[in-house]
Amino acid sequence: MAIELNGKTYDTDEEGYLADLSQWDEDVAAYMANEDDIELTDAHWEVINFLREYYEEYQIAPAVRVLTKAIGKKLGKDKGNSKYLYQLFPYGPAKQACKFGGLPKPTGCV
Repeated sequence: MAIELNGKTYDTDEEGYLADLSQWDEDVAAYMANEDDIELTDAHWEVINFLREYYEEYQIAPAVRVLTKAIGKKLGKDKGNSKYLYQLFPYGPAKQACKFGGLPKPTGCV
């Protein structure tokens, strides 16, 4: 599978995650979000950028419980809760945000 965008081809796995994480850019994220009927806001980008930093540091995409706790520590309790994150990423905050962020599927996600 692949995404055709701005004259470039981005290979993806069967679930739509980028095959080559180095190909990611904000246009790819916006395209993926649009495919899921989501318009990325500053709140979305805050979570996506947090995940990308987390991945860079730990070389793993966190499952939703770890994500929620880590976001709560860094961004505050009002953002570090499942209700807030599911409003932004209704198909699963860890899975969907990692996908939009060009990261692999989080461990423990089905």
